[in-house]
Amino acid sequence: QVQMVESGGGLVQAGGSLRLSCAASGRTFSSYAMAWFRQAPGKEREFVAAISGIAGRTVYADSVKGRFTISRDNAENMVYLQMNSLKPEETAVYYCARGKPLTSISTLEGDFGSWGRGTQVTVSS
Repeated sequence: QVQMVESGGGLVQAGGSLRLSCAASGRTFSSYAMAWFRQAPGKEREFVAAISGIAGRTVYADSVKGRFTISRDNAENMVYLQMNSLKPEETAVYYCARGKPLTSISTLEGDFGSWGRGTQVTVSS
């Protein structure tokens, strides 16, 4: 069974930066799209960014374009989310997700079948 473990969350002041990491198990990591979602207290989980497998195409939520960067290292089975210029409203639990088979890239939660437990990001004002 695929496992993903997020790390890198923490407390940061508004305007600061954090880099989240996700370590994924599995021998065919490069075949799968990967994504980051987040869930703020009392809100639905929402899409943040996704990256396709080998080609590394990316897509971002409008709210994070220009500030967040998703990347992956297929040799190490890792995916990253560099977050800059963080805002207090981006306080949330951030989840790493692996796409279902045949999902090249997606923004839809239903296209991702394996999830990590999340890492808390708190942005203070």
